[in-house]
Amino acid sequence: MLSRTADHLFWMARYIERAENTARMLDVNYQTSLLPQSALESERGWRGLLSISELTWAYGQKHQDINARNVMDFMVRDESNPSAIVSCIRAARENARAVRGALTTEVWETMNQTWLEFNRLMKEGAFDRDPGQTFEWVKFRSHLSRGVTVGTMLQDEALHFLRVGTFLERADNTARLLDVKFHALAGDYFGTDNIKESQEVDFYHWSAILRSVSGFEIYRKVYRNVIRPERVAELLILRPDMPRSLAACMNDLVLNLSQVANAQSGETLRRAGRLQSDLKYGRIDEILATGLHAYLTQFLDRVGDLGVGISRDFLVPMAA
Repeated sequence: MLSRTADHLFWMARYIERAENTARMLDVNYQTSLLPQSALESERGWRGLLSISELTWAYGQKHQDINARNVMDFMVRDESNPSAIVSCIRAARENARAVRGALTTEVWETMNQTWLEFNRLMKEGAFDRDPGQTFEWVKFRSHLSRGVTVGTMLQDEALHFLRVGTFLERADNTARLLDVKFHALAGDYFGTDNIKESQEVDFYHWSAILRSVSGFEIYRKVYRNVIRPERVAELLILRPDMPRSLAACMNDLVLNLSQVANAQSGETLRRAGRLQSDLKYGRIDEILATGLHAYLTQFLDRVGDLGVGISRDFLVPMAA
């Protein structure tokens, strides 16, 4: 496969996954903002969301105050923000158009319709009337895109590059969400010698985090007890049967990456396999003992290195 074709497929998948992840993060913050809380707590939540996406500086260039309406507008329909949902959906559609011949008709029509329908919703004011419904729509279209892709495409290199992009983006986002949200809610709960039983953190905040990664029902099924921060961390980091966990993302990433391996990708595949093994044999008590923030920061660095390696080995070389 031509590296340019692989590049478009890889980024098409990353952008549609990023749009969904952004919708998930905005939705959990929006739902949390409806709970009783002080103005300072509300601002802290929206500031954390900007931090997750590394958009604090860019947001500050356009807005002085950090509030729900401005942040949601900036991250949903501000076309000057490359990480906004509108920018991600447009970029996914443009990448799909560039490799139209490598996609099935169903995949292309799904991507194209998503872009057209999103613009229609924005013009009709659907987002202003009900932000939560708009976020659900974005998640549904992302699910539909993945389902059509897996259900209609030949299981060849094109599909593998799409899957690699999806799981790399998902791993990065889950780690960012964990890092910022756990720091905001649990403070120094982890990595200390005097871990208390549950810090009386608001149940609704923890359940909102789980719902943001479709993990609330899964948590109840796996642990069958009250929501505890260390269990949430274990579920979203080490459980390979939790679809959006770091372990599950790395399992799928290595599986698909190994299918497209070439003569120069050995080191990248080795690093991916090592990260997969660290998650497979890791223990949550060891992670918490060394500090969750430090662990997730290192994980994000390693995922970033994998992205660079994949681009170097398979895709169009990135500009220096």
